[in-house]
Amino acid sequence: MKSFFKNVLSTIVGVVLSVVVVVLLFIGIISIAISTLDSDKETKVKANSILKITLSKPIVDRASDNPFENLSITNIDPETEIGFKSILDNIEKAKTDDRIKGIYLNVPFVNAGLAQTEEIRNKLLDFKKSGKFIISYAENYSQSGYYLSSVADEIFLNPEGIFELKGLSAQIIFFKGLLEKLDIEAQVIRHGKFKSAIEPFILDRMSKANREQISLLLTTISDNILDSIASQRGLTLSRVEELADNLELNTAVNCLENNFVDALIYQDELENKLKSKLGEEAKLQLISLSKYNNAKVEKQGKISRDKIAIIYATGEINSGKGDLKSIGSETTAKAIKKAREDERVKAIVLRVNSPGGSALASDVLWRETTLAKAEKPLVISMGDLAASGGYYIACAADTIVANPTTITGSIGVFGLIPNLQHFYKNKLGITIDTVNTSKHADVGGMHRRLTSFEKAKIQDHVEGIYATFISHVAEGRNMSTAAVDDIGQGRVWTGYDAKRLGLVDVLGGLETAIDIAADLAELSDYRLVSLPKKEDPLETFIKEITGEESKYIANYLGIDRKFVKSVERLLKGEKIQTRMPFILEIN
Repeated sequence: MKSFFKNVLSTIVGVVLSVVVVVLLFIGIISIAISTLDSDKETKVKANSILKITLSKPIVDRASDNPFENLSITNIDPETEIGFKSILDNIEKAKTDDRIKGIYLNVPFVNAGLAQTEEIRNKLLDFKKSGKFIISYAENYSQSGYYLSSVADEIFLNPEGIFELKGLSAQIIFFKGLLEKLDIEAQVIRHGKFKSAIEPFILDRMSKANREQISLLLTTISDNILDSIASQRGLTLSRVEELADNLELNTAVNCLENNFVDALIYQDELENKLKSKLGEEAKLQLISLSKYNNAKVEKQGKISRDKIAIIYATGEINSGKGDLKSIGSETTAKAIKKAREDERVKAIVLRVNSPGGSALASDVLWRETTLAKAEKPLVISMGDLAASGGYYIACAADTIVANPTTITGSIGVFGLIPNLQHFYKNKLGITIDTVNTSKHADVGGMHRRLTSFEKAKIQDHVEGIYATFISHVAEGRNMSTAAVDDIGQGRVWTGYDAKRLGLVDVLGGLETAIDIAADLAELSDYRLVSLPKKEDPLETFIKEITGEESKYIANYLGIDRKFVKSVERLLKGEKIQTRMPFILEIN
């Protein structure tokens, strides 16, 4: 009887808790929906306004319109994202909007990749051609924040502010020791001496080849950033490098003395400076980027029938369906096909921002791009990275556009099959026995080690994929396979070096790619359409709240989610992959 009441009580408690969770989620959904509707209202821009740009929220190539985006049972107040293209569009709109007198940059840091930051920076430089001002102020400046802010006519810093200029650094987490403690063997088959995506699982430090390529990559990117800063501030590159090497910009006063800022002021003083730009009697009118996004400008003429399709390919490449943060071969191939078959679409711009992924899925998408190219102009715009599988799906295009800091190349293939036999037995007390109808029926299973014969067969498969990969690149880039192999081998390049080597045609951003596509299609009047079609908001919400295991594990253990994701790739990833060896992030 006692256990009966105990079970009844636990059931009641469970039901009550479930109801509470559902109610809380419902309240959150309604609140977000209401705020979303409110945010869609047209913004009235007052005369003598200043556009305030802050970029602390995550910047993605294509933002979701989903009000439930990032909402989960642990996050009722989700972090919104900013669409990269909308940032460019709003700066362009402000350039000719008589109501906007200038831009106030408040970007202590930029929550974006290097190439995205570079494109926004170039758009701000273009904005200055209008004669309107740009003023920057922050209490602190990170390297990325200052790199963007260096375009401003005047740069201000809090008198006690912190300034970071210390150069670039790349860190790679190695799991060899962890796998050894867990009795897990990472069985690796690869082609390409620079294909270092698997190094974290078999080494405890960078190989000589990997250190070489990362060093060259960082040096090229750093030189580009520091040279851009130097030219805007009237300094030499050697002087900026010297300041970074010696950490001389460690105080606000040193920043002022070395001409990195124009004055040390407080927020109220900054507001007075902004007012002075508008006139003595003018009231300070600041409008945020998100509000200005809903501001209407007068449009002239009819809406063009001709279209240029921008197809977004963002994230890791996998078979099946994808979303705004991943490239599914089925979803993306369908989008390319739709644009190819639409007679009103006169050209296609494929925006690639991917570290690669499944070799098979990459080949499926390559085939679709070759079909599209045969019927209408196809231009590739590379974002922060278009590496390995990301370059695979891009190589057939008429023109490839990349930013100087775009990470590209990594033409290589690897296979990774973990052997969990000893982990199961020694750590969990689990043993596995099998019955096979043929000698190698269970090949590729994680319950045992590969035989030398099986490993050789998989190596042959990897070599075949690599041969196909470089042949596609050779055909698309009008190069010999030997030449592609020479700069391939899994090696990663910057966009600047990739252009020099023939892997990229033009240095520029998304808008450059659109202009090229319009020229190839001989269009003077057109409108842009975005593909693939965005997911149903409710469907996405359900998927989010039912598929967050890694997020919960990472939060519970207090470890970086990137660590958990790396382990997930080891255990769940496709056997043969074309993936970039590392992800570069700077502060």
